[in-house]
Amino acid sequence: MSNVLIVCEVKNAEPKKSTLELLSKGKEIAGALGGSLSAVAIGSGLGGFADKVAPYGAAKVYVADGAAEYSTEGFTKIIADAVAKDGAGVVLFSAGSQGKDLAPRLAARLEAAFATDCVDIGVDGGKVTVKRPVFAGKAFAHIAMEGSPAVVGLRPNSFPVAEPAGGTAETVALPADFGDVKAKVVEVVAGESSRPDLTEAERIVSGGRAMKEAANFKILEELADVIGATVGASRAAVDSGYAPQSRQVGQTGKTVNPVLYMAFGISGAIQHLAGMRTSKVIVAVNKDPEAPIFQKADYGIVADLFEVVPKMTEEFKKLLAEG
Repeated sequence: MSNVLIVCEVKNAEPKKSTLELLSKGKEIAGALGGSLSAVAIGSGLGGFADKVAPYGAAKVYVADGAAEYSTEGFTKIIADAVAKDGAGVVLFSAGSQGKDLAPRLAARLEAAFATDCVDIGVDGGKVTVKRPVFAGKAFAHIAMEGSPAVVGLRPNSFPVAEPAGGTAETVALPADFGDVKAKVVEVVAGESSRPDLTEAERIVSGGRAMKEAANFKILEELADVIGATVGASRAAVDSGYAPQSRQVGQTGKTVNPVLYMAFGISGAIQHLAGMRTSKVIVAVNKDPEAPIFQKADYGIVADLFEVVPKMTEEFKKLLAEG
């Protein structure tokens, strides 16, 4: 168990931020194991992709160029081929929607040790160790991975992106051949927002049932536009029809790990906390001083969100204008 292989997530032929996080941390793990860092990228228009990830530590990049559409079975086959060629002892995924789909399938295919949604990874006595939340984030499990390879999914926004350095990477071409797949993508429907996905966003502003109606989410969108945030929602807001399910944060929605999480009119039920409690800074605004969210919040305001949000938006505008 020495070489580390990063599974890149690609958007418009560019590595996503979560991939740069993996490369930065993967370089550290490869160094601790005395191995090298490689990456595998699948997509289309990937000419020169190696030059985009080499500055973050990748010495070798396996590229399957020509795969226009996503396929769980097809991507798994190509990644397994890259693992075999590289002799990788550790395979790292970003634990977003794609990684959570691919990583367990790859682990099953390779009969490998597997852990996902991890918030830390290290090396102890030559073994890879990971830390992951359990019991809805109320405790953490520390796991030592046995055997090789070890397949690990790391929660986005858990690690900083290292400053790019010089260097080049060897490109190894892989056939973009999915083989005999039982399912394929027939249509991709673009989301309603150009903002970053919730799982990768560094700042999130979320609304709960107290938003009262879908139209009122406009004030959160205005705040999000000013501070460069993504808009989320509680399950109560989604179930009430105020926001689409794609915005849902929580145990039955998306697990997020932003630098800043702002909760407006969200009581803080355990199901919601399970999806955002590892956020670096939590700000809560609620009229109920006994709302459970205040027990987790770093900063709390007991007030009407419809008074607070517009004031916040204006103050952030002033701060940004001042430079």
